[in-house]
Amino acid sequence: FLNIDEGLQKIIYDKLTSLTEKSESKTAAAIAIDPRSGNVLALVSLPSYNNNLFAQGISSQDYKSIIEDKNLPLFNRVTDGEYPPGSTIKPAVAVAALTEGTITSETTVNDSSGAIYVGARRFGDWKTHGVMNLRSAIAQSCDVFFYSIGGGYGNITGLGMSRMKKYENFFGFGNMTGVDLPGESNGFIPDEDWKLSEKGEKWYIGDSYNASIGQGFVTVTPLQLANYTAAIANGGTLYSPKIVNHIRSGSGTDQFVKSEIIRKNFVDQNILNIVKEGMRQTVTEGSARSLNELPVAVAGKTGTAEFGIEKKTHAWFISFAPFDNPEIAMVVLVEGGGEGSSTAVPVTKEVLQWYFTRNK
Repeated sequence: FLNIDEGLQKIIYDKLTSLTEKSESKTAAAIAIDPRSGNVLALVSLPSYNNNLFAQGISSQDYKSIIEDKNLPLFNRVTDGEYPPGSTIKPAVAVAALTEGTITSETTVNDSSGAIYVGARRFGDWKTHGVMNLRSAIAQSCDVFFYSIGGGYGNITGLGMSRMKKYENFFGFGNMTGVDLPGESNGFIPDEDWKLSEKGEKWYIGDSYNASIGQGFVTVTPLQLANYTAAIANGGTLYSPKIVNHIRSGSGTDQFVKSEIIRKNFVDQNILNIVKEGMRQTVTEGSARSLNELPVAVAGKTGTAEFGIEKKTHAWFISFAPFDNPEIAMVVLVEGGGEGSSTAVPVTKEVLQWYFTRNK
C-alpha cells in the first residue's frame, strides 16, 4: 500500500504531459511530499511508458522501442537525474549567510548595473533590481545579492564554498535521501579541495558566485530539492522520504513503514521564518505572482538553470502550501523548458488549484 495520492499523481502527470506535447521540451519531472511526514504523494518522470507491457513478458519490438527512445523513458529523472538547481538553491544560501552572521535580514545590496565585475569578467543578473534586502532578493531572484553573500562584494564578507556546502549538506544536498526506490543519485556539492584535486585549479571567487545561484559545479536531484523544500516548510526537519505506507502479509498483518528523520533542528526558527517570508513574497510580489489567485497562500522559488554549451535553461519551481500550515511541498522541472516563471509555475498553479479544491 503506497503513500501515493492517486488523484494528485494523475493531475501532475496530465498537466506535465500536456505541456511537453505542446512544447519542444519532451522531458520533465515532478514530485510532491507531505512535509509533515516525509510521505511521497506523487512522483512523475516524463516521458513515461506503459509498464503493463512488462507484466506478461515484453515483446522484443516493444522493448526495442522503449530502450531506443532518445528521451530515455526508463530513466527516473526524479531520483536519478542530476541537474543544476539554479535559483532554487538561494534559500539555503540565505540560511547559511544569516546563520553565519555575514548578513542580517536588513542588509541591502544595490544592484545598480545588473552585474558584478571581477577584473574583466562580468557576472550578470537577469535584470537590474536596484536596492534589495534578503526577502526581496529571494522574491525577485536577484543574482547580484546572492553573488555578494556567496562570494563577497563591497562591505559584505562572502560565505565561500565551504560554508555554503555545510548548510547545503544540512538540507540533504550531496547525499542520497534514502527513498525506497533503487538507483538514487547523490547530486554534487563541490568545495575548494575538490576543485584543486580534480581540476588542478584553485577555487576562484567566480566559482563561489556561480555556486551561490545554483550554477557551476552544483547539481541536485528533483527528489533532493523536494525534500529540502519540505524541510523549509515544516520548520527544519529533514525526512528520508517514503513511497510505501505499509505492507500486508498473506495472513492480513500490516507492517507500517515510517519515514525516518535524517536530521532536525539544524536551523534557527527565526532565520528559517525570514527565508520563508522571502519565499512567500515570491508569490505575493515576485516571480510567481500568478499563484496569488489560488485559494490558499503559497510560498515558492523559481529557478532558471543554464546547462550545456548552448546555454539552454531548465525551468524549476519549488513550492509549499498552505503557507502557515504546510501539507504539500512540490517540485516541478521542465528540462530545457526556458524560465521557471513561465513554464514550471503554470503547472504548479493548475496542480495546486485542483489539490485544494477537489473536496469541494
